[in-house]
Amino acid sequence: MNHSTRVVGSICCAFALSCTTSPPSGGAATAGRAESVSTAASVPPSASSAAPPTGVDPLTGKPAPDFTAPAQDGSTVHLGALKGKTVVLYFYPKDETPGCTKEACSFRDAWESIVKTGAILIGVSADTNDSHQSFAAHYKLPFLLITDPDGSIGRTYGVPFKGHHKRQTFVIGPDGNVRKVYREVDVTVHAQQILGDLTASN
Repeated sequence: MNHSTRVVGSICCAFALSCTTSPPSGGAATAGRAESVSTAASVPPSASSAAPPTGVDPLTGKPAPDFTAPAQDGSTVHLGALKGKTVVLYFYPKDETPGCTKEACSFRDAWESIVKTGAILIGVSADTNDSHQSFAAHYKLPFLLITDPDGSIGRTYGVPFKGHHKRQTFVIGPDGNVRKVYREVDVTVHAQQILGDLTASN
């Protein structure tokens, strides 16, 4: 056998070996896939869902904490009873202060568009119902304001409270889960941001 014949023979042997070591389309490959699926299924759910994606608030996608509280119009607001509707829950520091007034009036000015989306808007602060009534009458606010005097409702949403709430907003979907969280709020654009969220979800 000359040199060229030996080279060709080596190549043929290598090709034959590579074909026999590749898994066939039947049993071995299927077993491999089954093992992979079994391994994935054995990973505890907490291991894959313990941490939310970077930049996503931990409350996003979770059930919105329920609460019951009085509103300025004499009604009682029970969040759980509003399931089936989108709810915008916004926490603010204090009635009649410049930033809070600007935010509330921005929501008022966007009210017709907000109503068209079918959403319910609820403002929350530590102020009394008498203060809320005066604030709503002064600026003709058409939405609900509820009182959270000790910050207990806010704390369930992770809203800092030191005598008053930090300004934060939560968009809650019809399924009762938190859809979007605003931990930082710019009152000059916030109403339009919320309107954009509500329009996009319809």
